[in-house]
Amino acid sequence: MTISDQDILFLGDFVREAAQAEIMPRFRNLGAADISEKTSAIDVVTQADLLAEHRITAALKERFPSALVVGEEAYEADRSVVPALADADLAFVIDPVDGTFNFAAGLPVFGTMLAVTVKGETVAGIIHDPVLGDTVTAIKGAGAFLTRQDGQSSRLRVAEPAALDQMVGGISWGHMEDPDRSRISANMAKIRMTFAFNCSAYEYWMVASGKLHFIGHAKLMPWDHLAGVLAHQEAGGHTAKFDGTPYRPGETAGGIISAPDRESWQIIRREIVGI
Repeated sequence: MTISDQDILFLGDFVREAAQAEIMPRFRNLGAADISEKTSAIDVVTQADLLAEHRITAALKERFPSALVVGEEAYEADRSVVPALADADLAFVIDPVDGTFNFAAGLPVFGTMLAVTVKGETVAGIIHDPVLGDTVTAIKGAGAFLTRQDGQSSRLRVAEPAALDQMVGGISWGHMEDPDRSRISANMAKIRMTFAFNCSAYEYWMVASGKLHFIGHAKLMPWDHLAGVLAHQEAGGHTAKFDGTPYRPGETAGGIISAPDRESWQIIRREIVGI
């Protein structure tokens, strides 16, 4: 199964349309009944998540009726969809509001993420910022590009490698347990500056565009990473799981690091992650 340039344009256009129709009208306009906790006070879902996912899923099913569609919220109802990504002929993985905690708190740091996989390989990824109207589009083998709301487009490139004490980045350790949590948070003092966006969409955007040297995560769910990992790789970066193996659709175990190159990746794993 292949996906065409016209399909990519359709996906980008529809992600933007869904954001304007379902997400932005509810930003800073949510009532208490519109926000629900899932696993904790920092793991929430809003009506914007649910309605945007429903809208995007319906459009995907109409255009690609035989495709597997995996949404973060739909996963709660059917956990078998994630392992099915490993060999699905064509699949779409969507996170309608990545950074839901920020969105619910009224912080304009969230995004919509969509990845396309074919036979267990990510072939396209879209990261859209509904507030700014900017979109990152990555196509395997063709690069990663940022398109501004006004239509101006530029190719993304990762940061140049730097010494550890000059690096800027972040490791999301919120889903880690001790001793890993304490060790990594202490090791972050070795770098120049640390950032925490609580939003994979923004983190991958920043690392793929060279604003951050590295990012890392312990929780591997496909809607949080597939689109961003492809964007980072197409921008020239090196991403791998903590054990050094590639991250593939359908995998949920093991942490992940994205860095400018393999040598930088090894430094981060050794000096920050500590393995």
